Amino acid sequence: MSNSGYIIEMKHITKRFPGLIANNDVSLGIKKGEIFALLGENGAGKSTLMSVLFGMYEPDEGEIFIRGEKVRITSPRHATQLGIGMVHQHFRLVSDYTVAENIILGSEPKKKLLGLIPMVDIKKANADIAALSEKYGLKVDPTSVISDLNVSTQQRVEILKMLYRDAEILIFDEPTAVLTPQEIEYLLDIIRGLRDGGKTVIIITHKLEEIKSVADRCAILNRGKLIDILDVAGTSTTEMARLMVGHEVSFSSGKAEAVPGETVLKVEGLTVKGEMGNDAVKDVSFEIRSGEIFALAGVSGNGQNELADAIAGLRDCAAGRITLNGTDITNMPIRKRIETGVAYIPEDRHNVGLVLNFSLSDNLALKRYYDATFSKHHIMKREVFNENGNRLIKEYDIRSSKGNATSTRAMSGGNQQKAIIAREIDLRTPLIIFMQPTRGLDIGAISNIHKQIIEERDRGAAVLLISLELDEIMDCADTIGVIFDGRINRIAKASELTVNEVGRFMMGVGDKGESA
Repeated sequence: MSNSGYIIEMKHITKRFPGLIANNDVSLGIKKGEIFALLGENGAGKSTLMSVLFGMYEPDEGEIFIRGEKVRITSPRHATQLGIGMVHQHFRLVSDYTVAENIILGSEPKKKLLGLIPMVDIKKANADIAALSEKYGLKVDPTSVISDLNVSTQQRVEILKMLYRDAEILIFDEPTAVLTPQEIEYLLDIIRGLRDGGKTVIIITHKLEEIKSVADRCAILNRGKLIDILDVAGTSTTEMARLMVGHEVSFSSGKAEAVPGETVLKVEGLTVKGEMGNDAVKDVSFEIRSGEIFALAGVSGNGQNELADAIAGLRDCAAGRITLNGTDITNMPIRKRIETGVAYIPEDRHNVGLVLNFSLSDNLALKRYYDATFSKHHIMKREVFNENGNRLIKEYDIRSSKGNATSTRAMSGGNQQKAIIAREIDLRTPLIIFMQPTRGLDIGAISNIHKQIIEERDRGAAVLLISLELDEIMDCADTIGVIFDGRINRIAKASELTVNEVGRFMMGVGDKGESA
């Protein structure tokens, strides 16, 4: 029994994985009715610590107290019974089910047909969920099908799932990663409302400004160890970042004015089909010059993926033309595009960016293994693979338990991302496409990648940056295009657009038109 007054106490929590101590003797207490933030670099152990609290892992050492009672949380179902809920970074919804069906899954209200046959009372569920969404300001239609909803509405469904089960402790893992600025503000208001209604909220995030905006206190983790617990009101974002990464961090790229050269990439009237056979990209035209960062802003699902995949050769074009330095690459095979000068950091790092069962050194050589440097008479030169791997691991601070020999599957998502970026930048191509390059990365890694993007521009590359992070776009871009419903509805110099203007165009609101 603990009489500390904390709703949650985690004492001396240690969690080990092969070759890694994810949480190293971490102790912290969280007060009832506060918003508590967890900050740290990729691989610092934030998600692992909350997965221990939610029953997804059991700690190797340490104790957990909930409302003063010592507990051994054996599963997420057990955590739910203790009043703990979690919204994961990747939502866990059944896409063919309605909002109500997803929310009640496993906790269905029952009624008896003819007084005998038990069945789900969907009418009651719809009414209960409508009332719950009204109470917490979470606008949803209980009868909508999940696959028809945008990301922010799906997130509200995940929150309602927790509230429907009477969760008193709510854990949010990177809750704003895929939201527009307007949606982020709306979500932060909801989180404040949950706290004001007596809930205890824990947020895992990399976004320091959001922590300053909503959190009461924050814990900072570094390589599995707890560095400090701070009152947010009395701590600057600069100090938080310094503690998080262990050194001073610049929040602005401080890039010089672009000096664009000749056109490198030209896209004319491009139409690309989506998964369902619909036109995901509709008659899109733009060009990128050498020494220019062209950033494409848009809410997730408006054709960005399909556009990037079409340029890289992963999707066929239904209409239009793509040229690279005057060469038509519209129907060119992928390897030929790479050799012509296209590098691609894809959004889907697991299925497109990496071969997860390969070693790190093999993944770092995926685009070059067949050339004379890496192989002779079709026999791969392992020493060259290892030299290449060691160089890129050092240059890009790729953290792994066994260096070159590490299975890529065993690495954290952030370090997998660093590996892809290292491999693609090292090709030194005239065109490099960055698709969501910093998703899930910490402030230190983000700062480094922004510098690398700008260095690519300054060496004369044409850079296509596609991101859901408006701060990233505003900080890095020379030119901004905004995509909505498969069409680019605005192209302008970055200096001529405000964050709110870009946000409005992302939602399809605002004057049509184009300026350069």
